[in-house]
Amino acid sequence: AMRAALVGYSSSEEEEEEDEDGGRRGGGAQGPPPASAGRPRLPVPAGLPGDPEPEETVSDDSSLHGGRVRRFPHERGSWATHVYLPCRVQEEFLELLELLVSRARTYVASLAAMEEFHLSLSQCVVLRYHWIDPFVRSLKERLAPFHRFFCVADQVKVYTNENKTRTFIGLEVSAGHFQLLELVSEVDRVLEEFDLPTFYKDPSFHISLAWCVGDMSGRLEGQCLRELQDIVDGFEDAALLLRVQWDQVRCKSGNKYFSFPLR
Repeated sequence: AMRAALVGYSSSEEEEEEDEDGGRRGGGAQGPPPASAGRPRLPVPAGLPGDPEPEETVSDDSSLHGGRVRRFPHERGSWATHVYLPCRVQEEFLELLELLVSRARTYVASLAAMEEFHLSLSQCVVLRYHWIDPFVRSLKERLAPFHRFFCVADQVKVYTNENKTRTFIGLEVSAGHFQLLELVSEVDRVLEEFDLPTFYKDPSFHISLAWCVGDMSGRLEGQCLRELQDIVDGFEDAALLLRVQWDQVRCKSGNKYFSFPLR
């Protein structure tokens, strides 16, 4: 049986940076324009759920968050929002992950393994605080008819985020693509209602396994990628292990989570 090993993101800061698995190379809309520098901050009522820690709003020192660079400046009252399929993993999956990451580190020593796993159905977008409830209601309505389904994620691929500040190793979906596109088209319709950027055209659906700072795709593609694929192909029970059943869609906004069960 699938053992639930899904961990919540460690902090509301985690996704304020940018979408967790960076979209596919090149595609997609940019975030909103940066706020004008040195603009005075208006006082905000204290204690809104999910309000960032005060110091988080003062500094954007990338050394404080593992070298990640914000795609959009943090503004109070704006919530980084992401729609995705949470992925529960089994013990053996973590063994496979360990093999892959230790091999990939011989090419890029700074790679870090992901601590939780998901498949994105949206970019990370910015939602105003008062839009969250209507956004979630609209998502719930549009996702209600969907049934549970399986995917196979067994093709190792290298990704970079749009501004090339991070590189990812992921498992790309080889079966279940059609159902994922159907889900995305519903999520896109909700995003359009709120004038938010929709998902990448012609997306490469994937589960990110590891990441590093900078554009390291040159080092990871080619020989490294072939070795990683060989590890996956030769792993015992890989076919069973990499067949994922999705039973819910999740939306994270700021530090709030909303779950939408599939039928």
